[in-house]
Amino acid sequence: MTRTATVLVVEDERELADLFADWLDATYDVRTAYSAADALAELDDEVDVVLLDRRLPESSGDDVLETVREEGYDCQVAMVTAVDPDFDLLELGIDAYVVKPVDRAELTGLVSRLLARSLYSDEVQAYFSLAAKRATLETSKTAEELRDDDRYQELCEDIEARRESLDQLVADLDESDFLAVFEDLSEDEPAESH
Repeated sequence: MTRTATVLVVEDERELADLFADWLDATYDVRTAYSAADALAELDDEVDVVLLDRRLPESSGDDVLETVREEGYDCQVAMVTAVDPDFDLLELGIDAYVVKPVDRAELTGLVSRLLARSLYSDEVQAYFSLAAKRATLETSKTAEELRDDDRYQELCEDIEARRESLDQLVADLDESDFLAVFEDLSEDEPAESH
């Protein structure tokens, strides 16, 4: 039997945190935290996804994120915040950045995508994280702002290099590699009763 994924919602607006939890509760184990201290108290190895507000009382979501990464928790982290994205998000160890308000479909889709990404190798996860940052900036900045920012240009170069590396990895796979993957997948599926 597989474990239900655990989502930690970190949001200081209690009504909003509880609403997010209600939206996710039918599918996931959901924990709620209304401050940075609460978030760190709720965090453990069972948490698969953290939905993190950037502005929290007493400490910031950035501080919580830093602790998550320093402590080595293996979870996906999305900033879900009213703070418009700026180039500083390139330094954040996030997997996605979403600006509130968000609706139910957007939030549940975000969690679903993050959980799907967590199944990939670290290299593929890093690629998706960088691509998400680029997409966030491209929807919030002008073409001129993007062109003039060295950090954005470095991000694009990093994404391209990672894409080439992943393309080469796939190109190096042979038929037996693909068969091994499919055999492994079929062994994981439960047997059907006839």
